[in-house]
Amino acid sequence: MSTDIAAIPLTRIDGSTDSLANHAGKVLLVVNVASKCGLTPQYEGLEKLYRDYQDKGFEVLGFPANDFGAQEPGTHEEIVEFCSVNYGVSFPLFAKADVTGEAKQPLYAALTGAVPTKQGDVEGMKERFRGYGMTPNDDPEVLWNFEKFLIARDGTVAARFAPAMEPGAPELIGAIEAELAK
Repeated sequence: MSTDIAAIPLTRIDGSTDSLANHAGKVLLVVNVASKCGLTPQYEGLEKLYRDYQDKGFEVLGFPANDFGAQEPGTHEEIVEFCSVNYGVSFPLFAKADVTGEAKQPLYAALTGAVPTKQGDVEGMKERFRGYGMTPNDDPEVLWNFEKFLIARDGTVAARFAPAMEPGAPELIGAIEAELAK
């Protein structure tokens, strides 16, 4: 695992400590999540990916963030309950933290630095935001909730996907399967 990213201290949503080093040798999908977003139903697809590929060395890691439209206002306990009750989420969730701007957590600074541009429908999403009078973030910043970073078994950032890229999209599944095959 890439020493820089692997060594970044992380906090699980239950307060326990973690790092990507504890997930070494696995293919990881790091996703900033939110409970009150139009994309929140992606939790269902993320859980399906996790269950379908977990036994092959794959994990989804969810990072709640309240950066976009205050769409993750809950406490850690409320987030866990929401995810469990509504989507049966069993993949690891981490403490809520910023994924954009000056206060962004070190992991997201490293991820966006490693792969500054994302795949998928970025311009269409930006146009929708502008239509709502919002100013969307430009690369390398995270655009919105449910942006996805694929981390290879060796700890390098293999790909980055736009928020609207559904977990079941062929491009995302193909990238996951390619990394698992390595």
